[in-house]
Amino acid sequence: MSDRPRLRVGVSSCLLGQEVRYDGGHKRDRFVLESLGPLVEWVPVCPEMELGLGVPRPTLRIEERRGSQGLHLVMPKTGRDWSAPMRRYARERCDGLAERGLSGYVFKKDSPSCGVRSVKIYPEDGPPRRGGRGLFAEAVVSRFPHLPFEDEGRLHDARLRENFVTHLFAYRAWQDLEEQGPTRGSLMEFHQRHKFVLMARSQDGMRRLGRLLGSADKRRSASGLARDYLEGLTAVMRRAPTRKNHTNVLHHLAGFVSDALDAGDRKELAESIDEYRLGHVPLIVPVTLLRHHARRANEPYLAEQVYLYSHPQELMLLNQL
Repeated sequence: MSDRPRLRVGVSSCLLGQEVRYDGGHKRDRFVLESLGPLVEWVPVCPEMELGLGVPRPTLRIEERRGSQGLHLVMPKTGRDWSAPMRRYARERCDGLAERGLSGYVFKKDSPSCGVRSVKIYPEDGPPRRGGRGLFAEAVVSRFPHLPFEDEGRLHDARLRENFVTHLFAYRAWQDLEEQGPTRGSLMEFHQRHKFVLMARSQDGMRRLGRLLGSADKRRSASGLARDYLEGLTAVMRRAPTRKNHTNVLHHLAGFVSDALDAGDRKELAESIDEYRLGHVPLIVPVTLLRHHARRANEPYLAEQVYLYSHPQELMLLNQL
């Protein structure tokens, strides 16, 4: 088992309240600092500061130039192109991040260096358009393709927030599995424990991963099987669950305790699931009932299901779904 005390997560420094932005300010984010902060060890990064641009500094933007491959990180006030220095810095910084064993990353939205999606791109002709990625964020995502990541703007959406945090903890569990050395048995155990987490995101994806493990050639190495499983796991976990999918999972889980319940308890559980389906109560209501009945029924299969305990309760993420 890993001896890491908490999840180690990269973060844009300004989100922690550090005054490193171009104007000398910060973008302190309450969820990042106050809710998630006590559960993680932050690894703060400000690429522009660490590149030596100082505070305050002229703004940067991403430009697209005719006849030139790739995007350019330019300081309009001076006309200087910082693309090559930023890419060199990013490669070196990613080497250091690899040694830290990150379990996730929270980027600053819209930043030409740290924005991970929908960053403005300025063409030589015509108005700017959204759809770019900051040069440093691009380096991180390319170097760590399976790393859970999000920007702080999207973390204000309850569904995306819960999905990101669940992905963080699932990826941390995967890192622990890799540290111990994957075996066919440990891969199957991981899949069984995360089965309903996966089902809530994609029933087809969950089944594909199950077939991958169940039908694999016995001569195939466990490490090769693990690489393929991780590819599929990442694709599934990047899909935020829908209310419909959660409802389907809740009905599946209820089936494991149904025989142990009397008529009144079965009715109460079924009604709580339906009330969630209709949007009248949050997800925490049927999940809490399922936890209760799983304990009373002493159902070992449910006791091992990550879906029922996918992240610390103090985050209250299910209360908002």
